[in-house]
Amino acid sequence: MTQKHILVAGAGIVGISCAIWLQRAGHKVTVVDRQGPASGTSHGNAGVLAAGAVVPVTVPGLMRKAPGMLLDRDAPLFLRWSYLPKLLPFLSKYMSYATDAHVDHYVQAMSTLLADSAAQHHALAAGTPAERFVSDDDYCFGYTTRAAFEADSYGWGKRDAVGVRYKVVSGADYAQFDPIFGDAFETVVRCKEHGRISDPGAYVKALAEHFVDQGGTLHITAITDIQMENGQITALDTDDGPMRADAIVFALGPWSKKIAHKLGVKVPFESERGYHIELVNPSAMPRAPMMVAAGKFVITPMDGRIRAAGVVELGGLENGPSSAPFALLKRQVAALLPSVTYERIDEWMGHRPAPADSLPVIGANDDLGLSYSAFGHQHVGLTGGPKTGRLIADLISGVRPNIDLAPFDPAKHQAR
Repeated sequence: MTQKHILVAGAGIVGISCAIWLQRAGHKVTVVDRQGPASGTSHGNAGVLAAGAVVPVTVPGLMRKAPGMLLDRDAPLFLRWSYLPKLLPFLSKYMSYATDAHVDHYVQAMSTLLADSAAQHHALAAGTPAERFVSDDDYCFGYTTRAAFEADSYGWGKRDAVGVRYKVVSGADYAQFDPIFGDAFETVVRCKEHGRISDPGAYVKALAEHFVDQGGTLHITAITDIQMENGQITALDTDDGPMRADAIVFALGPWSKKIAHKLGVKVPFESERGYHIELVNPSAMPRAPMMVAAGKFVITPMDGRIRAAGVVELGGLENGPSSAPFALLKRQVAALLPSVTYERIDEWMGHRPAPADSLPVIGANDDLGLSYSAFGHQHVGLTGGPKTGRLIADLISGVRPNIDLAPFDPAKHQAR
């Protein structure tokens, strides 16, 4: 194999994973990022290695339910109404995927990317300071009633089809394992072969430090544009001037749209704004991540804090945080954990990259292998980041990937 010089644009979990696997494959790698490792979504996610997160938001019936959710102050869907005119073309495309056929396509594709996520994180972090953050944990779903669980049968049936392993237990039985939720749940689903990152931001930073210690270069500068000549990329424009390499990997998460479209990858794309609150130095800790099914948010034990993360807001990249999602999380956490005391609550809002079909874009953007896409993982960037990095490293190194990448191929978004 010929050593290449590779630029990786983006220092979140996907970009750093690409950089480490490319480095381990023998390439010279430079990571370029405007703020540094884990400065965005990779800091603020729920910390769950959600191997069973193979069912998209766009399930049949979403169009019917969405208006009511937007008007319900206790529903986990929010909209910046001033942003609606810009959002409408994307929403039209997004809703077109709320079909059973697309759900099946998504489930099959994403199961190949996510099924071994815990093992992929262990492999990525092995022998590095980051490995202390990775643990094998059940990922649990808590339902207030058995009827609420049964109402979710569509999603569990789709998971059954691809072999996601889980056990359904009573809330009382679960409370024997973890009493922190008391009698809040009548039914709990314990998903097996999942995992947890105890501090996602520190984890990605530790991986980045390992990358640099092994001879990689981390260049902190803003990426402003790309240079093209005869339809091919020739350089990455930055505040520090143009940067060139044998190939460039774009892992810019929610900031990927402009460059992707310039490269001809016309993916319909939006920022999905995510929120979290943290109870700092709490008096008690949950033992495993818990998806609170009624609120569609996850409560995760972190190093020194409990994080409640989730909630979807559509409002673009430019607007600041809204108060309503934070208020919703605070109300729901207070109701769920009434006896837990803590020093303070910290708040965070960030952006998730959301393609209209919910499928990440992974692969070469051109026949010459001058640039590659590795973005668009919506809710599962942490879960799928290490395997995405391995796949990109294989493609650049001329190794045939061990999964079918057709569902993720940038070419499907290119104009014919």
